[in-house]
Amino acid sequence: MKGHVVLSHGSDSGPEGTKVQALAAVAQACGWRASRADYRDLDARGMLACINPRIARLRHKVRPNERTILAGSSMGAFVSGLASLQADVAGLFLIATPLEIPGYESAFDAAHVPMALVHGWNDELCPASEAISFARQRRATLLMVPDSHRLADHVDLIAEHFRLFLGAIEAQPDLGALADIPE
Repeated sequence: MKGHVVLSHGSDSGPEGTKVQALAAVAQACGWRASRADYRDLDARGMLACINPRIARLRHKVRPNERTILAGSSMGAFVSGLASLQADVAGLFLIATPLEIPGYESAFDAAHVPMALVHGWNDELCPASEAISFARQRRATLLMVPDSHRLADHVDLIAEHFRLFLGAIEAQPDLGALADIPE
């Protein structure tokens, strides 16, 4: 296995959601282990009450010394970014990312690792201008598509973009694996 991809669904979805399923299939086809976090029980608590428990659940899926990519859509992207500040990850693939959730204690942030964002020009929940600004600030790859927050018309394109992202991560040395090499 090349590593582990942990996929996080949005708050109105589940681990069988269209985008999460598509990304899991790509990861597996590329030789990565893919797991889909299930947050539906936490989401039942409400928007603000589920965030910290989601982050905690996601953090526990990251294993030491295993190359890990966090990928998520909407609320899944938000918690993936925040979890990356607390866990060692090799990259982030974030879809329709909210940069703030009204009432939550902090704005979106993420570790300084390779990052790709996908966002809809017509996103009715998360303004495109904010995604562009964040990507510019972080020098992250950004794919903008003519779609709404759900990005339902571009699932195949997102999956292909994810395949390319995984290839770029694979091309980088796995520094965690180097720790296992005897001197």
